[in-house]
Amino acid sequence: MDRAATLATELRRRGLTDVLTDSTSRSAFSSDASLYRVPPLLVARPRSAEDVAAAVELCARHEIPLTARGAGTSVAGNAVGPGLVLDFSRHMRKVLHVDPEARTAVVQPGVVQAELQRAVAPHGLRFGPDPSTHTRCTIGGMIGNNACGSRTLGYGRTSDNVAALKAVTGNGTALDLPARLSEPGAGAPAELTALHDLANANLATIRTEFGRFGRQVSGYALEHLLPERRFDVARLLVGSEGTLAVLTEATVTLVTDPAHRVLVVLGYDDIAAAGDAAPTVLTHLPTACEGIDARIVDVVRTRRGPGAVPPLPGGAAWLFVEVAGDDEAEVLERAGRVAAGHDDALVVTDPARAAALWRIREDGAGLSGRSPAGLPAHGGWEDAAVPPEMLGRYLRDFEALMGEFDVTGLPYGHFGDGCLHIRIDWPLDRPQGPQRFRGFLEAAAGLVAGYGGSLSGEHGDGRARSELLPLMYSEAAMDLFGRVKGIFDPGDVLNPGVLVRPRPVDADLRVPAARPVRKNLALAYRHDGGDFGQSVHRCTGVGKCRADNTASGGVMCPSYLATREEKDSTRGRARVLQEMVNGSLVDGGWRSPEVHEALDLCLSCKGCASDCPTGIDMAAYKSEVLHQSYRGRLRPASHYSLGRLPLWARLAGRMPRVVNGALRVPGLRRAALAVAGVDRRRNLPEFAPRTFREWFERTRGDRSAEGRPVMLFVDTFTDHFAPEVGRATVAVLEAAGYAPRISERRQCCALTYISTGQLDAAKKILGRTVAELAEADMPIVGMEPSCTGVLRSDALELLDESVAAPVAERTRTLAELLAETPDWRPPSFDGTTVVAQPHCHHHAVMGWDQDARLLREAGADVQRLGGCCGLAGNFGVEKGHYEVSVAVAEHQLLPALRDADKETVVLADGFSCRTQIADLSPRQGVHLAQLLAERLGE
Repeated sequence: MDRAATLATELRRRGLTDVLTDSTSRSAFSSDASLYRVPPLLVARPRSAEDVAAAVELCARHEIPLTARGAGTSVAGNAVGPGLVLDFSRHMRKVLHVDPEARTAVVQPGVVQAELQRAVAPHGLRFGPDPSTHTRCTIGGMIGNNACGSRTLGYGRTSDNVAALKAVTGNGTALDLPARLSEPGAGAPAELTALHDLANANLATIRTEFGRFGRQVSGYALEHLLPERRFDVARLLVGSEGTLAVLTEATVTLVTDPAHRVLVVLGYDDIAAAGDAAPTVLTHLPTACEGIDARIVDVVRTRRGPGAVPPLPGGAAWLFVEVAGDDEAEVLERAGRVAAGHDDALVVTDPARAAALWRIREDGAGLSGRSPAGLPAHGGWEDAAVPPEMLGRYLRDFEALMGEFDVTGLPYGHFGDGCLHIRIDWPLDRPQGPQRFRGFLEAAAGLVAGYGGSLSGEHGDGRARSELLPLMYSEAAMDLFGRVKGIFDPGDVLNPGVLVRPRPVDADLRVPAARPVRKNLALAYRHDGGDFGQSVHRCTGVGKCRADNTASGGVMCPSYLATREEKDSTRGRARVLQEMVNGSLVDGGWRSPEVHEALDLCLSCKGCASDCPTGIDMAAYKSEVLHQSYRGRLRPASHYSLGRLPLWARLAGRMPRVVNGALRVPGLRRAALAVAGVDRRRNLPEFAPRTFREWFERTRGDRSAEGRPVMLFVDTFTDHFAPEVGRATVAVLEAAGYAPRISERRQCCALTYISTGQLDAAKKILGRTVAELAEADMPIVGMEPSCTGVLRSDALELLDESVAAPVAERTRTLAELLAETPDWRPPSFDGTTVVAQPHCHHHAVMGWDQDARLLREAGADVQRLGGCCGLAGNFGVEKGHYEVSVAVAEHQLLPALRDADKETVVLADGFSCRTQIADLSPRQGVHLAQLLAERLGE
């Protein structure tokens, strides 16, 4: 029995039963948000402090490294390890107690920061530190790194907000640490007595080298051991990156949220000038002072459209300054003082508008995943900090250093704290790339040390910077680090290779291990140089796919929200695909069982294509994998039935009543579902007795030829299953002054072929369609969102861009076309409540903002649902997917339907969305065209 199997067996005997040893899980946990790749031996997910103690004891006995992990959002590589990874985010995620009077909360390490905020908000309280990953980062991870976030000026670091900790040392000792212990008492653990003696013997070194400025996070925070700090061991453990003890419980302090917040945006000529201005801004006591470069804002506009960025003052860089307080007049007066001297300063009092601006900053880590040169950009030197008064000079020297090494990046950061974040396009995929990476880090560490700064300002040192600590600290300080480690973890079991006896900064890099994958691909990967490997390495691990983004209308990642399994997140799938590309842990290529297991529950919703700040498109990767895996081979039954639905629909359309009648016969229905690979609990939609195309041709003479010409893209779903949508679309367009036309021949976007990976056939079918549409010099209106999305997006990946691009540019949704129509006004929807389920592809490719604007301008009260409906084309009807499909629907859609009264309109443009609604509820969804057509003439 190997070491992993032995440890797994013993862990289970001790009661830690949730243990993962399979290569799919090991691949999913092989990296965090850093550029390091360290596949673990196994992963365990503890449920209690006893589980944690057992894991530490067994790892020490077997000399197997143990790494604690929260959400895996570490940018420095301190949440990966070669032995046992303890994932706290699965089970130990409870808020155990809230004391509103004492303003404290007791939490388990796996509690997500945003979940803690929701738990304490009813008491008018909040946890102060708010890193940009607050929607998914865990309190345990924040304690491990001493996370800070944008509002450190107002609330302090995590270490400033910890009241007590419980943890298990590498020796197996259970620590129960109040803040400010003063000194160990009788019967105190031996570790504390030894630590107290060590600190008292080295007071001079500690006083002169530690705690010099707020963002000095690198190394151990030994300043907390000083007598004047009352020997605060709990705060020493904050920021120790899981190298001294494993956290099992934390008591954190809470604060009240100020009644009023105002955001002031100031423009500057460049990012260094913004850095120069930060110390002056601090005199106005802001709660936040963030710097952001214009190039990041440009990325937002490119990725999400011009409307995603509210108007900003002139300049090439900005400071986002937040002032807050309970007295509105005083806050506004202070905001005015911040803006004084800036002619076009932007003062934002509207919370929604401010939130849109802050969202740019929150997504900075992912948005900066591509450099200004269009190359992959990496963490590694993304977190240095200097005293704020040095920031402008440091930024100029740092820009010069990047010029010397011929690299670029997109800078942003916590300028009020002197902290710079940036991802840099080191050529890690080239032969000398790792050496150049090392050379840059050494030079950058020397530069920041020369300014009296810290290699890390909040992310920790991890694998990225621990080796460089001697450039910042004296030999005496480095010796203290080793002796502290020896007291708590003499066997070097806890997160070895970090802080003490570090791994080389250029060891275990993920990108150099990857191989280019360019040959015989079906998709173009236009933005990744035609390289599938580079495309899947877009995932930097920021983990937004693990957050519940649905409240703000997001979709990603419905399968993770349903299962809470890392392998079912966009990030987990990307990690498995990365392991396939490097061919080590996953060595079976496209047909590897690990790859197909990870992709099985991917709904191909494309939510990640828009919601992931790095631009991952898992639906495209799944399509490519299925194409490569089954090319020339026998496919799953659903690929022949659902994947070739347009073919079967055309055949059934010759005698729809006969087919519908046959499928109502119980025995035939069961047989048909079984043969088709469809879950028996699903209802089959009926074929329309008359197709939309037939209706259009028969009624052509009844319609006026006058009006602006517009081409209707007649998809299979509208034509054969929902012709009423097509008829309503014609009515609305004619009322808006258009003369709708349809193509002479039947068209198909090949969506079902694409989603099942039949890409050779898809290219032929879609190619014919695009060629015919290209001949029509008029706008093209899609009625089915998923098919419209193919013309706007997938066609550019499957076909010659010169042919597909003009069609994509002319293709519109109904709402988009109406918004562009002069003098068109929607009918009144005053008093109408609409629950809207946007189709995932509509959200991801076209965006749903025009639809929302149309309805609101018409007077409707719109509740926009986030997330996926759960059917997602063929996914939800296939055998093996029913439970997850329903679980996805239960996240937002079904509760909203149950809460809606009978008069509420359920809007769902997608055929699959309307099918799911009808299948799982007594309600019926309608298309926007139907909703508008009903009100024509009113």
